[in-house]
Amino acid sequence: MIDFERLLRVPFVDVGLGFDISPDGKHLAFASNATGQWEIYELDIFASNPPRLASAGTGGKFAPKYSPDGTRLAYMVDFDGGENFHIFVQDRANPKPRDLTPNIDFAIQPNICWSPDGEQIAFLADKTGCFGAYIMPSNGGEARLLLENGFPAWDVTWSPNGGHLAVMSEGSGQEYFTFIIPLDGSKVFSISIDGNSINAHNPAWSPDGTKLAFHSDISNGFHQIGLFYLSTRTITWLTDGIANCRAPHWSKDGTCLTYIRAQGASDKIIVHTLGDDTSQEFRVETGVHYKPHFTPDGKSVIFAFNNPRHPPDFWMLDLASATLRQLTHSLPTEMADVPFIMPQEITFPGMDGTPVPALLFKSEGADENTPAVVVIHGGPNWHFQVEWYPFMIHLASRGWTVIAPNYRGSTGYGHDWQYAIRFNIGGIDTDDVTAGVKYLLDNKLADPKRIAVTGRSHGGYLTMSCLTRYPDLWCAGSAVVPFLNWFTGHENSREDLQHWDFENFGNPEDNYDLWYERSPFFFLDQVKAPVQLICGENDPRCPASESIEARDKLLSYGCKVDFALYEGEGHGFLKIENVVDSELRRADFLAKALE
Repeated sequence: MIDFERLLRVPFVDVGLGFDISPDGKHLAFASNATGQWEIYELDIFASNPPRLASAGTGGKFAPKYSPDGTRLAYMVDFDGGENFHIFVQDRANPKPRDLTPNIDFAIQPNICWSPDGEQIAFLADKTGCFGAYIMPSNGGEARLLLENGFPAWDVTWSPNGGHLAVMSEGSGQEYFTFIIPLDGSKVFSISIDGNSINAHNPAWSPDGTKLAFHSDISNGFHQIGLFYLSTRTITWLTDGIANCRAPHWSKDGTCLTYIRAQGASDKIIVHTLGDDTSQEFRVETGVHYKPHFTPDGKSVIFAFNNPRHPPDFWMLDLASATLRQLTHSLPTEMADVPFIMPQEITFPGMDGTPVPALLFKSEGADENTPAVVVIHGGPNWHFQVEWYPFMIHLASRGWTVIAPNYRGSTGYGHDWQYAIRFNIGGIDTDDVTAGVKYLLDNKLADPKRIAVTGRSHGGYLTMSCLTRYPDLWCAGSAVVPFLNWFTGHENSREDLQHWDFENFGNPEDNYDLWYERSPFFFLDQVKAPVQLICGENDPRCPASESIEARDKLLSYGCKVDFALYEGEGHGFLKIENVVDSELRRADFLAKALE
């Protein structure tokens, strides 16, 4: 069995909020939890020196961005897990971090960008209750609102010629719209077809600022790379097929794009030459690659990679030699020979017979007497991939069978699969997850009396839905940062988060019966197995009050409950000691039921 605490303490780089390459191409800035707290580091790309700690002070630091002249570094700080980020800027030569947004009473998204001249910073804030786009002087000062149109903004990028901002916002349903803001004061427009905004993600400006690369599922239900031309408002598609292509990035001379092409639970890096419309594909090995970026000289691509054998680290692809070099080394040398189990990609029949994709971690001796755990991902617009999951790696090393379904509502399997959850949340997704139990039993991979269920966020919600709707299947359930009551969960979350609820589950007044039926809180009397509830004090997405009220109600029914509230934490725990404690507690809770 792999030492779980040691596994949890393996440091790794942040892949979600991104990294940056210095304008001279010599340094890489990124966030890592190597000290036990998320900090910003700088790495000399061409030297053998270890990364240098570049930030200080309290709070978790993320999403570093170099100024255009390379003399300053901006990054985001979350002080209490509440996702109310502050914008910090510091000089690289004489680092003295300065909070450009002190004493704010609103939330800021962790995605910002510099103007091409370095004089301003664009950011996204919910000062009016819905995230809008603002710009402010890069040395601090009054912010000016540029766009607030009722769609919560998520990301912003400045055109290289300084003329426009591209803002990606949450749109209708589960879509994202990209709005282009002309800074000369002319009318805002969007990436659209026949005047209608389309689902357009991750806009990336061409070096000359005349077009945007993006990805969208509008053409065939799978995400493809498109080019949107500002002058004609037309789109050219670069890719097709049933793979999902995402995260485009331009070479500095504008002749090439790099992006990710994903099929199922793993992916590859693509380098596409625009002149002759040819492409090459690369990968470290089976796993997941993140956010490939050309170096300024266009000779290399830097990206992050991870799988169940490798925690997230940065790599460099030399295009001339097609060779790969690992830039950061998170896995301790003493763990180099640990026999990490790689998952299998499988499908199993859903309750209606539809094949449901999943990852299966199976030990060699698995049989009908083996304990099993169904692990449910959050989102729900997300999916399990062949990645570094210390929790599942540990469970599998104990000899347990672990199945991780990519239920309907998951991304990665096309538009129809993702949208199947709309107005059916807590229904078809719960059924798909639960159908995984039948697969385990039919294939003699689990003891029918020793099957547990667990998940985080929406996975925590589905854990409680499984326990209330199918109470006889489970010997235990652990819900981490869950919500259980659609009415109170919605009421107590931020307005931008409420927008998603309205788009995908309707209005609570008009859809009262549905909201009630799909709230596990009202059916906790059906639970037969011990329950664990883990929550964060400052969680803006799934408020801790959800778990507290569920704990009290379960105890009133005589149910066994293990409860943990982590002070100073939010939806994703920032402090390594709390991450370790909560995950050890989860594993111990399951072990008591399964072993």
